[in-house]
Amino acid sequence: MKKQVLLIGLMLVSIFSSAQVIQHSGRWSIQKAHQWHQEHPWIRGANFNPSTAINQLEMWQKESFDPQTIDRELGFAEGIGFNAMRVYLHSLAYKADPKGFKKRIDTYLSIADRHGIQTIFVIFDDVWNPSPAIGKQPDPKPGTHNSGWVQDPGDPASRNQENFAELEVYVKDLISSFAQDSRIIMWDLYNEPGNSGKFSASVPLLDKVFEWAREVNPSQPLTAGIWQWSKNYLEVNEIQALNSDIITYHHYGDREDHLKIINLLKTHGRPLVCTEYMARTRNSRFSNIMPMLKQEGVGAINWGLVAGKSNTIYQWDTPIPSGEEPDEWFHDIFRKDGTPYRQDEVDLIKRLSTKD
Repeated sequence: MKKQVLLIGLMLVSIFSSAQVIQHSGRWSIQKAHQWHQEHPWIRGANFNPSTAINQLEMWQKESFDPQTIDRELGFAEGIGFNAMRVYLHSLAYKADPKGFKKRIDTYLSIADRHGIQTIFVIFDDVWNPSPAIGKQPDPKPGTHNSGWVQDPGDPASRNQENFAELEVYVKDLISSFAQDSRIIMWDLYNEPGNSGKFSASVPLLDKVFEWAREVNPSQPLTAGIWQWSKNYLEVNEIQALNSDIITYHHYGDREDHLKIINLLKTHGRPLVCTEYMARTRNSRFSNIMPMLKQEGVGAINWGLVAGKSNTIYQWDTPIPSGEEPDEWFHDIFRKDGTPYRQDEVDLIKRLSTKD
């Protein structure tokens, strides 16, 4: 961790002195960011994909959109005091059916709103399978974490700047359609840019999605979460940190390491939201992380709500081909019937969510 912290420190110095990375006009002032934070004092929730969907496309395509399951499972979230969900979209679902896609988004938002839940929408994503395709999605591979999750727009699609004009239309239409919608708490423009071995190849699209979103100028803040701390991601991290209204980040380590990251990111002077955490077998648990996040005033969005087709109860890169339940779940809180995986965790979440 000492080497990691050194690299983060160097990154932060570079952020404040960089003259090469573009900072797009329209970024919120620190004062405006904190005013927003006062209106949303402690965001808490999960990354949400209904248990009946293996990936973003299965969630959003007309044939597989499942409002009944969404309603039921967001009810589980409401019952433990969650007030936010982070939800991935997909540009191919828009391309196949722009009006229908936006109508389904509105349906989802209405369901979430009935449960007292606001939404962080994620637009692009560099994680897992590089070749998304519209239509019927694959069945899960037994015991394999996120076997069917797909990147957006994919690889090499995200590197090919000939695609940018079409992606610009998508981003601007999407954000402008919901730019004043109070049911949306934040736009997360690009999940883990540079992942899957892309590194700085994702910089052009990352830069452009901030530019396009700023041109729309929605009422909600813009962000893209810092997730990797090595020097290979320095340019990516600079763009994220210099252009985000609210600083978001991912961390799947233990309490000590996580707190170091928080203290370093606080030097930006902006509110913080952790948009991914909680990997039990890596000692990132509700019991040691969530109370710390509340104490530090950091939003807490764990990975996973209901165990389902995404298979995120299994660890990254450690499949159990038999499909047997692992000795300890990696992510997720509930079984499909709403039974908690661990009652003590649910009790803790409720207590933290209701405590003054």
